[in-house]
Amino acid sequence: MFLRFLIATGHCKPGLDAAIPPIAEWPLARLPRYISLEELERVLACCDDTVPIGIRDKAILLLLVRLGLRASEVANLKLPDIDWFNGTFIVIGKSRREAKLPLPQDVGDALLKYLNTARPPVETNRIFLTAIAPWLPITRYVVKHVAAKAIRHAGVHAPSFGAHVLRHSAATAMLRQGASLQAIGEVLCHRSIETTAHYAKTDLSLLQRVTRTWPGEAPC
Repeated sequence: MFLRFLIATGHCKPGLDAAIPPIAEWPLARLPRYISLEELERVLACCDDTVPIGIRDKAILLLLVRLGLRASEVANLKLPDIDWFNGTFIVIGKSRREAKLPLPQDVGDALLKYLNTARPPVETNRIFLTAIAPWLPITRYVVKHVAAKAIRHAGVHAPSFGAHVLRHSAATAMLRQGASLQAIGEVLCHRSIETTAHYAKTDLSLLQRVTRTWPGEAPC
């Protein structure tokens, strides 16, 4: 852009901007942006689960924090997707890819509380509805708003505000609690293990154990 400015102002010959090679951008080069496990618990604790909207938001946040669901996956959850007897549920991810995931106890309890005490009596199989009439199925933008509001209300200084930072945080928390990359990839509905391996960069204690010391130098 600087060369184009010089060309436009007559300080550089036209065409020289085409001689500059593009800047290399390696896939998955940046570290995942996440918040700590303690901060995730603060985000969950900020919901007022004594009022209908707080009960709904708590269930939404638990799906984001415990399972790392995408905003669209939460918004599109349907009543038939949940197998209460076996403690599992179906998620439709990117490219209409279907995955069966475990339903953690606290997530299931929050969903039941919402369905039994706070969900408006509307004839639709979508689980989450808007908080005020007319009651309609929520969109992914509502999920993002719920996540951003909870992060700010909890006073967490997150690298970004929304559902995706909670997805990254959930994956990082699972890794640090000992989950394998394959298990994390299955929960996050990743197509490639390389995408999941991206989160290994955040486990600094593990990386320090596998790095080799530079010859002649003391270990870090």
